[in-house]
Amino acid sequence: MAQHSLRRDINLKDDKQNLISQIRESYGRVVYSHKTHEKAADIYHAQLHSIKVFQITLSALTTGSLLYHLFSGNKTGTIIAAVLSAILFVLNIYTKEYNLAELSQKHHDAAQKLWNIRESYVSLLSDFTANAVDIKATREKRDRLQYDLNQIYINAPRTFKRAYEEARKGLRLNEELTFSEEELDKLLPEKLR
Repeated sequence: MAQHSLRRDINLKDDKQNLISQIRESYGRVVYSHKTHEKAADIYHAQLHSIKVFQITLSALTTGSLLYHLFSGNKTGTIIAAVLSAILFVLNIYTKEYNLAELSQKHHDAAQKLWNIRESYVSLLSDFTANAVDIKATREKRDRLQYDLNQIYINAPRTFKRAYEEARKGLRLNEELTFSEEELDKLLPEKLR
């Protein structure tokens, strides 16, 4: 009888370790997805900003070229204005076709939703390892998180290599999601340090 109980305890321990391992892996994937969507939103936002500055610059140069022609009578100003206007036209078509502001916002929204899932995985791991919830309740919560995560991924825009590489760099090299004990103490109220 003692051997049966020991085997059951070992199986329970193995089940618990397997579940923790799976949740940790899911957490890691969500961390990368969250950070990749954040980086994608930042990339699109920066591209939009650069294009807007370029559009304003081209508009100013076009206007200046036309004014130069108007006051000097020199046709060079008209030629320059025509070339700049053509470039501005192509740029306007590009921004109409690829709405960078909308893409940036969609990635930002996906990142916000993934943040909540990410934090839910941390809470689940914390509760489970502290034995605050049993294996059955943990599996149910894990399954709900997987369903919620799937719904987010269905509606999220596709990420791209540059965003992933920047996320990887941010997480691995810049330690964007980690804090030292000293940093945490500075962030927490004095009584919680």
